[in-house]
Amino acid sequence: MSSKPKIPLNKLLNLSQADFVSAIGGIYENTPWIAESFYNSTLSSSLDAATLQANKERITNVRVLFSELEKVRRSGSKEKQLDLLKSHPDLCLKIDAAADITEESKHEQSQAGLSSLTPAEREAFTALNNEYKSKFPFPFILAVRNVSKSTVLSALAGRVNSTLEGEVECASFQVTKIAWMRLLDAVDAPDGATHGGFLTCHVLDTANGVPAEGMVVDLYIHEVVEGVQTSRLLKSFLTNFDGRLDGPALKGEEFKVGVYEWKFYVGDYFAKFSNSRVSGTPFLDVVPLKFGLDDPTEHYHVPLLVSPWSYSTYRGS
Repeated sequence: MSSKPKIPLNKLLNLSQADFVSAIGGIYENTPWIAESFYNSTLSSSLDAATLQANKERITNVRVLFSELEKVRRSGSKEKQLDLLKSHPDLCLKIDAAADITEESKHEQSQAGLSSLTPAEREAFTALNNEYKSKFPFPFILAVRNVSKSTVLSALAGRVNSTLEGEVECASFQVTKIAWMRLLDAVDAPDGATHGGFLTCHVLDTANGVPAEGMVVDLYIHEVVEGVQTSRLLKSFLTNFDGRLDGPALKGEEFKVGVYEWKFYVGDYFAKFSNSRVSGTPFLDVVPLKFGLDDPTEHYHVPLLVSPWSYSTYRGS
């Protein structure tokens, strides 16, 4: 993550080419040509005034901007696509010894604990990584922010057996995820506006076939504070007659990309039903549901379908 303050989208679109590329050219690792090409075709002062104004008005939020940048990336030659993959750092290198790794990569790798591998972990990573590099002409690429060392190792172990075609596709997808997260670090909503996303919830009692009215639901955020994983209570809710919250749980400035967790107090809820047979130690008491939000422009609906003995969820919108 850059230490530079975010720039509002409306101001970004009015920068010179040099300042525009300085602001967001680094979202694709060591590959500024994507931002340069986008600027030249969309925001250059050489365009006629009407076209330039229409282009700026079309880019209403950061998701639209990213979609346009992705079109430019995908339009590049196979050689450029391969060069972009090759520009990413080796995840198994000791990052403080690699001077050519960008600050964004250093921060992302440190969040996944890749700067503090144990000897056994390093041995496993190195063996798989060497096998990967012997098969593919680019380093193993994974969007490591908010994932653990175990997740990285599991992904590496699975992908080392991919075909070249399949791995190019997978690595390119990971490049897209990395670039998206970096863009969100660099660009804010237009002045006076928010990104527009929000979070909602709905609880359905599948044992009784009704909305779960009167259930306590807590919302936590998971954060890294001074290198330590923490969780913090944001809000507490009581579901209404329809099993929903009285409005979005998060919206506007509160709705941020990150890792969150619902805690549903299902034991207390089911205790009020005479047919629930809830004992002193219920099978389900507090149901935790950890989930990630990675697009501040979207509606995330994260519900719970629950009985005293089972539960499920899905990503709605």
